[in-house]
Amino acid sequence: MKPSGNIDESNSANHSPIIVSVRQIYLPAIQPRRYFNSQSNQRLIQSIKTHGILQPLLVRPRAVGGYELVAGERRYRAAIAAELERVPVLIRELTDAEAAEIGLMENLLREDLNPLEETEGILHLLAMRLNRSIEEIPRLLHQLQHQYKKRIGETSKHSLEQEEHHGDNQDSLTLITVEAVFASLQRMSWVSFVNNRLPLLNLPGDILGALRLGRIEYTKAKVIAQLKNVEQRQQLLEQAIAHNWSLNRIKEEVKALQLQTSTVSLKQRVDRAYRQLKQVKPWEHPQKQNKLETLLTELETLLQDE
Repeated sequence: MKPSGNIDESNSANHSPIIVSVRQIYLPAIQPRRYFNSQSNQRLIQSIKTHGILQPLLVRPRAVGGYELVAGERRYRAAIAAELERVPVLIRELTDAEAAEIGLMENLLREDLNPLEETEGILHLLAMRLNRSIEEIPRLLHQLQHQYKKRIGETSKHSLEQEEHHGDNQDSLTLITVEAVFASLQRMSWVSFVNNRLPLLNLPGDILGALRLGRIEYTKAKVIAQLKNVEQRQQLLEQAIAHNWSLNRIKEEVKALQLQTSTVSLKQRVDRAYRQLKQVKPWEHPQKQNKLETLLTELETLLQDE
């Protein structure tokens, strides 16, 4: 497959845009973007109503008729919202892999992807370039990182670079491919991705699910994820989505719930300590009496302050 790091290659002089009905365009099975900022979308919709679509959508022919959208999903959705019946498109004959990679690259090169979308998009891109399943990629990256650290400890920087860029073993070829992907994106190094982005996949399942369905913004979801109580978290998540709460409102709700949980937990500890105190009877043990006297004095002082 030819590299598609430069998605401008789709705008070849040998091909000109044509106008087609929006009803002839279908979304692909895998869509890199899940969350679309409503305020930004409204501005785009208004612009399209006024000026139309200035940059053609990239599509490819479908075997069953019509076209599959390759790049330009946000413009496509805005065109539908603006009630456009016909839109400009560039038609390309692309394989499944080429279409998926171009779509991913277009979205990854945007500035408004949330960190989870970007992380999962990069994992998809790495899976394509390395011909691996997406599930394999995090483990593979961790293995590369482990080997990389080990080599740094054993090899001088000069010989390490020679091994990475001139070695013919599979690990070296894999590392070269991984580095090339991150170089094309110009966002972060693969080491930074492993350290700072892969942990996002460990967010609670309910939070990840809402993010993947585009139901909530990443910044809001990350705050809600701070709640450890599953029932509280799920209830707050649904309320925040249903009422479109602001980030500040969500922070206030999370803080209140955490304080409530902390208070309940503290009371439970006091109750448990009181029961244990009666069972163990430390006052009957001479070696514990001095410590008990000190703790009782502190407790009495605390209660008097109230």
